[in-house]
Amino acid sequence: MPRGKFVNHKGRNRHFTNPEELEEQRRQDEERRQWRKNKGNDSSSEEEEEDPKATGKDKSKKTTTSDSESESESESESETEGKAKGVENLIQVENPNRLQKKTKKLSQLNESLASASKPELSRREREQLEKQRAQANYQKLHAAGKTDEARADLARLAIIKQQREEAAKRRDDEKKQKELAIKQKSELTQKALGKRT
Repeated sequence: MPRGKFVNHKGRNRHFTNPEELEEQRRQDEERRQWRKNKGNDSSSEEEEEDPKATGKDKSKKTTTSDSESESESESESETEGKAKGVENLIQVENPNRLQKKTKKLSQLNESLASASKPELSRREREQLEKQRAQANYQKLHAAGKTDEARADLARLAIIKQQREEAAKRRDDEKKQKELAIKQKSELTQKALGKRT
């Protein structure tokens, strides 16, 4: 008895088909195929495709049952591939999203490569390039002094130069006045000292 209240049923009832049953199924399939061939209901082209497989099955009797399994599976797959399911054979449906690989000639490839030498850019890349070009153009115009900002900067620079020149003149004047004041003082002290001696 299992310990818990939940019982695991995995692996209990495994059923393996025995080789005799597999051989019987293969023989029945072969008989059906022969009956269809004799009856003539199926198209002769399908039967001609299946005939080499049937002769291969006669040889497979000597081989193991696993080989016969794989052959029967491959045959059933080939039958389903040949027949159309549902309304597939009545209506041709083309999926527009499906990409079909088309072979191109070398001359077409060379032409397409020549035409596609300049790759198309995405929107973001184009915007980035335009932004860079506009920035370079603006810098060029700014250096030439043709933009409003450059004119304002130049006017500001002219005012600052003028202010600095005036400040330099004032400093020179003050320096000269100090030197004159020192000279006058020294002359006065000399006179005062010269009178005493």
